[in-house]
Amino acid sequence: MNGRPTADSRQSYLYFQVMTTRWMDNDSYRHMNNTTYYSFFDTIVNQYLIEHGVLDVANSPIIGLVAETTCRYFRSIGFPSKINVGLRVGHIGSTSIRYEIGLFKDDEDVASAQGHFVHVYVERDSGRPTAMPDELRSVATRLMPRPATTELQSRPREGRAIA
Repeated sequence: MNGRPTADSRQSYLYFQVMTTRWMDNDSYRHMNNTTYYSFFDTIVNQYLIEHGVLDVANSPIIGLVAETTCRYFRSIGFPSKINVGLRVGHIGSTSIRYEIGLFKDDEDVASAQGHFVHVYVERDSGRPTAMPDELRSVATRLMPRPATTELQSRPREGRAIA
């Protein structure tokens, strides 16, 4: 075991959006610029929240601010590519959510890049952290992977006779 992180497969994510790269996304080495990866991350999180009615960009009294982000690069992406952007939730706290994102180039099953955003939810007017609304928590919970069950875990237990 070499200790290096490995890329996730598509089945690790619960929600997808298809996005495309643009000519201007490439850097001088014909790779997608690092800021574009983060743009895909930001877009899928906010798109999901808007689609599910828990974010109104102009009027929501509680908004998520990015407190932490990271990206791991496994394989290069560049123009022209179709990107399947996968989203899941890794953790929900009282005032924060860790959104985990995978970028899958074209029809590949293994992520070319993956990372996360931690949003801390704050009152728009004061900027102070606040407990997130129940509706937001419910929508985010739908993106939490369920623990895998094995055949042994899913079978009813048989009683044992005590000798």
